[in-house]
Amino acid sequence: MTAPAFRSGFVCVAGRPNVGKSTLVNRLVGRHISITSPKPQTTRSRILGVMRGDAWQAVLVDTPGIHQGRDPLNVRLVRYALTALADADLILMLVEPLQTGRGRSTLGVGEPREDDLRVLEHVRKAGVPALLIVNKVDLASEAAVLETLQRYGKLGRFEELVPLSALTGRNLKRLPGLIAARLPEGPPYFEPDQVTDQPQAHLLGELVRQEVFRRLQQEVPYSTAVQVERVEAKRKLQVVAARILVERESQKGILIGKKGQMLKAIGQQARRRMEGLLGTRVYLELRVAVLEDWSRNPRHLAELGYPEA
Repeated sequence: MTAPAFRSGFVCVAGRPNVGKSTLVNRLVGRHISITSPKPQTTRSRILGVMRGDAWQAVLVDTPGIHQGRDPLNVRLVRYALTALADADLILMLVEPLQTGRGRSTLGVGEPREDDLRVLEHVRKAGVPALLIVNKVDLASEAAVLETLQRYGKLGRFEELVPLSALTGRNLKRLPGLIAARLPEGPPYFEPDQVTDQPQAHLLGELVRQEVFRRLQQEVPYSTAVQVERVEAKRKLQVVAARILVERESQKGILIGKKGQMLKAIGQQARRRMEGLLGTRVYLELRVAVLEDWSRNPRHLAELGYPEA
């Protein structure tokens, strides 16, 4: 009896900012490979996560949120996302349940958001099989979820409509099977124990940036970048040296905080997460530096890992 052919492919996880893409990727991979934050536009690169079964391997592509970016950094991020859509074998388009009270219809549920419809148009143009994922169902009524499924079912040609909660794991079990069934025949792209393409230094830097996003407000998190300068084994611990870049001197003061308390808090939590990732004690050296208007400078963007898509 002939064994079933191996299936593999690239699955683009797409949607507007802050719809839960990174949370879903982390859930499906089973590891924290992409940072999460209540703030939108947190993901800044195409992060690959590997999900696998007995005879299949899906490479999940966590993309920056698709939005109307105007500054050089955000223009590049949107290009990353659109390139990932075009290169995918399957698309998971994420939306949230429609809300009551915004653009009310006769059914009492708001209309789809303009930025969600923009993503939908890009998904259509990609010409790739797509599943609609209605995320955050734990925060909505059953009626709102059902109405959302019906509205988007009419708007797009989705092969499946899946309501779930990436945060709690509700109704997540059926999604891997739906993905696997739509992968083309092909070889595995990653080794059996590999869960991401991201180098260790990048993952460590992202843990620092996650804490910056979680603790600081307004424009400061969006004006920061993290460079890991050194990862070194010393006796029974790992020494990680990193610098947080900001665009203005005033932002440096906010990031450091009164008597250094903000930077200390960021470092303490980032260090704990690093220890969970590395499985060993970590000594984290953090410093803050000003690189004026780095997010608008093409040379600085390329040096920091944001090349033209």
